[in-house]
Amino acid sequence: MSNIKENLKEAGQKIVGAAKNVGEAVSESVNQTAGWVKEKTGSACGPEKGTTAIQERMTVIASCGKKVGVVDHLEGGAIKLTKNDSPDGIHHFIPMGWVDHVDNHVHLKKNSVETEREWKLDAVSCYMS
Repeated sequence: MSNIKENLKEAGQKIVGAAKNVGEAVSESVNQTAGWVKEKTGSACGPEKGTTAIQERMTVIASCGKKVGVVDHLEGGAIKLTKNDSPDGIHHFIPMGWVDHVDNHVHLKKNSVETEREWKLDAVSCYMS
């Protein structure tokens, strides 16, 4: 009878060990998948920074997640977007007040429809909004 108990105890310990290994493997796979998704969606952005961290060639992302442009440079306290990434081939300007946060990208408070409807044609207009 004690032999059966010992065999059951040993089998139980093996099951617990196997379950622990499976749990660790699943956890590792989930972390790898999350990293892959963040990389592919552009969500792996790094720590947030202030608007002073905005640099040329940074992607500008609307609140809905859509890319609305690329920073050409800062002009008069406004963000000038490159014309090459513009849907109509001209520069557009975004007031700094529209910036929600900055990490590896510039994230806006407005969605893409609002941004494209309201962006400005010059830096001076950004102060009037």
